[in-house]
Amino acid sequence: MIEYLWKAAFVFYSQTSTQAEPWVSKRLQLILEGKSSSVAPGMRRSATLPKLTPQERKPVDTCARYLLNNAKYLKYDD
Repeated sequence: MIEYLWKAAFVFYSQTSTQAEPWVSKRLQLILEGKSSSVAPGMRRSATLPKLTPQERKPVDTCARYLLNNAKYLKYDD
């Protein structure tokens, strides 16, 4: 799952950006707290607001879909 998060982060930040790591860390923390179902829509909104093309936002959508489809297995807080 973290690989999906990193790929999504690089939609918003360059691979050399120091902002990508805090972005991933924040979302990973929320997922570990059992909030994967709220992380996914937030990521999608972040990709919608700057009007990214479907191809540009594909890693974000893939990650969000993974989080939603596997939410019942991502209950790390339990």
